[in-house]
Amino acid sequence: MEENKNIEESQKSGDGSPEEIHDSEMMNIESSTSNEEQQTINKLQTEEMEVYHHPEVEKKGLKEYLLEGLMIFLAVTMGFIAENIREYFTDSQKVKQYIQSLCEDLKSDTARMAHLVKWDDEKIGALNNMTACYDTVSKNLKATSCMGLLIKYSKTNRSFQLTDRTLRQLSNAGGFRLLEKEDADSILAYESIFRQYVNFESTIFQGAQDNVRNTLNLLADFKVNAPLQNYSSLQGIDTSNGILQGPLLFSDDRVLLNKWFNELLLYLRVTNTQRNILGELKVKATSLIAYYKKKHNLP
Repeated sequence: MEENKNIEESQKSGDGSPEEIHDSEMMNIESSTSNEEQQTINKLQTEEMEVYHHPEVEKKGLKEYLLEGLMIFLAVTMGFIAENIREYFTDSQKVKQYIQSLCEDLKSDTARMAHLVKWDDEKIGALNNMTACYDTVSKNLKATSCMGLLIKYSKTNRSFQLTDRTLRQLSNAGGFRLLEKEDADSILAYESIFRQYVNFESTIFQGAQDNVRNTLNLLADFKVNAPLQNYSSLQGIDTSNGILQGPLLFSDDRVLLNKWFNELLLYLRVTNTQRNILGELKVKATSLIAYYKKKHNLP
């Protein structure tokens, strides 16, 4: 409004040329526009400052912090408990698989041990006749037919090997840590008896059998002894009947004959001991099968 008034006053006063009047009007317009733009910019800046101004945050009290801490603690604890429960069920399933596999191994062991105990009983029964045979041969060195059965049951041994499939898995995969102490101890006790058997067999028993064999090699006639030393006996299946095809002794050496019978007597003693250890191992395996079936509800 002032601009128009100035223009009118200027026109009335008649001062200045039309060009000067026009220039003055233009300057007034530009000044007015510039002022308006500056006001707009200042207004926008003020609004931006209001927009980006951070409101004051209300300070939390001790109760709020304790509550948040408690919630975090409960969340972590529940996660930990859930993980433990999952691991418990997983480990329980593994334990049952191990025990079931072990029972299958024990069944194989007991079947094999039953066969070997029967063989040892037959061997012991035959060797118990050595005294009568010694009396017969001592009186007549040609009357050696009774020695045939003694040779049959003293020339080889049928060894027991533990089925250790599951035991190796328990050892290599750290499975023993999953078992209860009573279960783990029972397995270790079974292994301990087996190690006792192996140690006895590889030392005392094997030494006694080697002595009997070596003396017989010096004592026996090759052609008479050869049919008794068949290949099947090395495979645990002896097809010989123990019948000699003539006098066995190669010489009349009574000292050597006496030595063989003495070594045979020791062999009978160690065979009895080995059979008893194997029988103890069989009883342990049978009791473990019954124990695990009852405890873990196995078929």
